[in-house]
Amino acid sequence: MISVFVSVCVDGVMQGPGRADEDTRGGFRHGGWGVGYADEVAGRYVAETGRAAAMLFGRRSYDDVLGHWTSVSEPNPFTEALVNARKYVVSRDAGRRLAHPNSTLLAGEATGTVARLKDEVEGVIRVIGSGELVRSLHAAGLVEEYVLLIHPIVLGSGTRLFGEGERTDLMLQEAVTTTTGVVIARYRVK
Repeated sequence: MISVFVSVCVDGVMQGPGRADEDTRGGFRHGGWGVGYADEVAGRYVAETGRAAAMLFGRRSYDDVLGHWTSVSEPNPFTEALVNARKYVVSRDAGRRLAHPNSTLLAGEATGTVARLKDEVEGVIRVIGSGELVRSLHAAGLVEEYVLLIHPIVLGSGTRLFGEGERTDLMLQEAVTTTTGVVIARYRVK
């Protein structure tokens, strides 16, 4: 099962929630908008539901997420989990080298390589961030679940999780509200 786990704001922007310099493409100036919203409720939810058979990244998100968390000097629960997890990285560049252990390159077009991966991996394949990849998989009908951390902020600009496309009906499976007003909503694709 492909499960997308992503932070968005109320107007659907997913670009650069973690750091000011995380993703400045298109002149995006709101980087780091998700800082300050973490709390024990979100941490507990991630710990309880975050286990997956494998993680799936687009190349840019893989480089950014792993690059950041493997260079952070303070102890944190993310570095070890990310390094030890099975990771698959989608890239059109078959010669792409992957810098972190337990990483496998899926070279070629995302929809074909991920459809094959879905048949090979038993359990949840968690997509973290990776907006371009998510939009491609969504359009191909490969995403079965969305876990959206909806932050109580409107940015007005930036890359949105969903672009133009066909209507998709979702069924709410679970909703948890954090102490900072983030709504964690888990949806199944109908």
